Amino acid sequence: MSDTKTRDYSETLNLPTTDFPMRAGLPQKEPELIARWEKMELYKRLREQGKGRKKFVLHDGPPYANGNIHIGHALNKTLKDMVTRSMQMTGWESNYVPGWDCHGLPIEWKIEEQYRAKGKNKDEVPVIEFRQECREFADHWIGVQKAEFKRLGIEGDWDNPYLTMRFEAEAVIANELMKFATSGQLYRGSKPVMWSVVEKTALAEAEIEYHEYQSDQIWVKFPVVQTDTMQPLKPGQRPAALQPQEYLEGASVVIWTTTPWTMPGNRAVSYSNRISYGLYEVTQDGLPEDNWVQKGDRFILADALAAEVFKNARISEFARDRDVPHEHLAKITLQHPFRELGLGGYQFDVPLLDGDHVTDDAGTGFVHTAPGHGVDDFEIWMASSRELEARGIDTAIPFTVADDGFYTKDAPGFDGVQVITHKGEKGKANKVAIEYLKDAGNLIGLGRLKHQYPHSWRSKKPIIFRNTPQWFVYMDRAIEAEGDTLRARALKAIDQTRFVPGSGQNRLRSMIENRPDWVLSRQRAWGVPISVFVNKETSEVLKDETVNARIFEAFKVEGADAWYKDGAKERFLGSDYKADEWDMVTDILDVWFDSGSTHAFVLEGRDDLSPKRQGTGGDDYVLYLEGSDQHRGWFHSSLLESCGTRGHAPYDAVLTHGFTMAEDGRKMSKSLGNQVFPQDVIKQYGADILRLWVASGDYSEDQRIGQEILKTSVDSYRKLRNTLRWMLGSLAHSTGEEVALADMPELERLMLHRLAELDDLVRKAYWDFDYKRVFHHLFTFMTVDLSAFYFDIRKDALYCDGKSSVRRKSALYVIEQLFKCLVTWMAPLLPFTMEESWMSRFGEAESVHLQQFPDVPAAWRDDALAAKWDKIRKVRRVITGALEIERREKRIGSSLEAHPVVHVTDPDLMAALTGRDMADIAITSQITLTDAAAPEGAFTLDDTPGVAVVPGLAEGTKCARSWKILPEVGTDPDYPEVSLRDADALREWDAEHAAA
Repeated sequence: MSDTKTRDYSETLNLPTTDFPMRAGLPQKEPELIARWEKMELYKRLREQGKGRKKFVLHDGPPYANGNIHIGHALNKTLKDMVTRSMQMTGWESNYVPGWDCHGLPIEWKIEEQYRAKGKNKDEVPVIEFRQECREFADHWIGVQKAEFKRLGIEGDWDNPYLTMRFEAEAVIANELMKFATSGQLYRGSKPVMWSVVEKTALAEAEIEYHEYQSDQIWVKFPVVQTDTMQPLKPGQRPAALQPQEYLEGASVVIWTTTPWTMPGNRAVSYSNRISYGLYEVTQDGLPEDNWVQKGDRFILADALAAEVFKNARISEFARDRDVPHEHLAKITLQHPFRELGLGGYQFDVPLLDGDHVTDDAGTGFVHTAPGHGVDDFEIWMASSRELEARGIDTAIPFTVADDGFYTKDAPGFDGVQVITHKGEKGKANKVAIEYLKDAGNLIGLGRLKHQYPHSWRSKKPIIFRNTPQWFVYMDRAIEAEGDTLRARALKAIDQTRFVPGSGQNRLRSMIENRPDWVLSRQRAWGVPISVFVNKETSEVLKDETVNARIFEAFKVEGADAWYKDGAKERFLGSDYKADEWDMVTDILDVWFDSGSTHAFVLEGRDDLSPKRQGTGGDDYVLYLEGSDQHRGWFHSSLLESCGTRGHAPYDAVLTHGFTMAEDGRKMSKSLGNQVFPQDVIKQYGADILRLWVASGDYSEDQRIGQEILKTSVDSYRKLRNTLRWMLGSLAHSTGEEVALADMPELERLMLHRLAELDDLVRKAYWDFDYKRVFHHLFTFMTVDLSAFYFDIRKDALYCDGKSSVRRKSALYVIEQLFKCLVTWMAPLLPFTMEESWMSRFGEAESVHLQQFPDVPAAWRDDALAAKWDKIRKVRRVITGALEIERREKRIGSSLEAHPVVHVTDPDLMAALTGRDMADIAITSQITLTDAAAPEGAFTLDDTPGVAVVPGLAEGTKCARSWKILPEVGTDPDYPEVSLRDADALREWDAEHAAA
């Protein structure tokens, strides 16, 4: 029995208590958790846990080992970690093995920069010594990047990553190349490729970026040549309509180009049978003699572009003479614009070729065709070769520009002239070409054009297209013994692959549909060599499995350096071939072939990753995940490599993310000072804040990041952490007692229903790799459904009810289920915070990352109950809205001082309220519900018709323990300062403590 004195009731309340700190201190806490995971061998335990399960393999696309990680790396690796953690927790064996791309120009270029700084000449260093320096450079940065990735919370096999420079990997890469050679898909050809004069190597499309560049643009005339079929007209005679080409004598076809330096390589002009052409004559009087165009000049032009051409030629008066039909264009030939200069080498005829690539969007409707300097030019030249040879035209493609950017002997008159210098600056080539055109009288217009032009993504210098001998893989030649082509295989594989987002499928398909043959060779030193031999006499590639096996075995033991050792040719050819009859290829493989082969030495080479492929009855799943630029990079090369050697894609699904931009949407750059470095974010806020930024955004689009955006992430994190902290504090009073579903109040059953709903949503969203959906649904649930609704209502019961209260027991049981579900569901997104939360509840022995997502009972789902409570919450929202005004106007201090009268004229809503303790739900001391019409001035919300609230003050005495104002306070003689509910709780509390 209590005395009548006022007592300290706070000691009798079940207030939350926890050691889980409000301030996260993530920059200090996270490294401790990483050390904990390493000590408990979390990775090993995950693998043991996953034994026997079907495999979900996220194959890591290898980053280059050549510098600290940037924010794009952080986005990429965090997404990958979310994939592998979530798949592991939904029943897969989801092993993450990181990898690095160690070969290629990015690393070689860094070593060359060091050489230049020391005044050292790369060509004077033995190739194996140079390659060793590249290897050591890559090894250093692998160590740096590994530590930075681990700091992000990425769980994986960090002790045993895959590296393309490991001997076993180099052996497999070479072996994959030899498979292409053996099947007849590899050939050496001469084609225009993107060439970096600065780096002295061919480049792939994936190694190119576009920057604004100012080019010279010229309009050039190609005079029509008089042939044996052309008879001159008599004075004053006009040709009959559509007669043979006598009317074209003295006319010129006009082309437009932004690469004047390619004029020495011109061999044809292309037109289109879809474009309307006309013969135009200059009619303007009074032109100065030194004007490039004179009255009477006649030009053949696309009708849609004629006016623009004359404008650029500074001609305002011209007339269209007549149509020039396509069949006439096909029969005439032109002369090269340099022909009459006496330079030598330009005396050949220039044919007109009908090409699909020609449009009348810009230019003249005719395209200057230099087959040694453009893919379209090359393709139409080769496609027309038989016809041209029949006309007596030499179809040899000249090599007009050398690898150092200087013209060769195939460009007469350009001796000693450079197109691009070794520093990436413009040479004098354009100026010389333009002067020659002026001297020949074949220049009609000249200007400058700013446009997007390809640059090397490493040197940041412009590239050129030049014809060089390279090694290619056929896209459209039937594969020996198979009958289909690489292109057909790849397109079929794309149709069988899942793409996230779906637009990636069309993007990759269009690239495969339109790409030329795959160029594999690079003229560099650091990489896997194209390990084939070519017969000096026949130019045939050696196809000998025994030789290939020798190369493979040697590379496994010694690495690709074996190719460069003294006596390597004789060693690999053996006694079956005479070494002096064979050339040993010295080019290396494009680094994209290296990374495109990773499926061969990683997915197939590691037992812990090797999946049962489609068609073999296996349920394993392989995902490739990279930035959207990899449609032309790793996704692309991996697809071609696997289809060429195995006939199918190496992946079941491809996921792509966007790029990371500054907060204002601009590209990050050092000059703008808008870069965000993951190391800085982690140091200031912690890795979980960076991960929350990743989880909350739409990664399929370009991401933005900056201080204001990070502050939003910090604010969201704080709300989540406070919710977790409150749950942990409340669960400190839990005895773990279960409560039957049928015995629970409706509010608890509603929360379990919401968990059942979320379970379906979370699992599906994780399978869809939709982390934004996971985060936003869980965040909304925790902040709106829990903190602002359920917890707000149940605080009174949890703090003030006696321990025997079914309502309190039910709430504690439900909070336990909420905690387990929410912490496991969010563990893939915020691994540090969820681990800390789990440890706070269950101790140090286990890890949340060893848990599976809870099996939520189907019986928890109750859609009818949820529909009823949707109505109750609508009415509650009107009540709380009215009380908020009362608080603001200081008519009440808290909602417990209120006694609102709620007018509910909507019968459906009133039925939902019947039998409910609306005072408890609205957190008031008293409440009155009535179906009577509300008086004028009652509070309403437009979106909830049929509900109106008239605020009033609660009547009675304030309970000293729960602070409710009730008439019953004082009616219990033993506990006169509290309500009857609180009196019962105190009686129970006092009895327990008296016994103790």
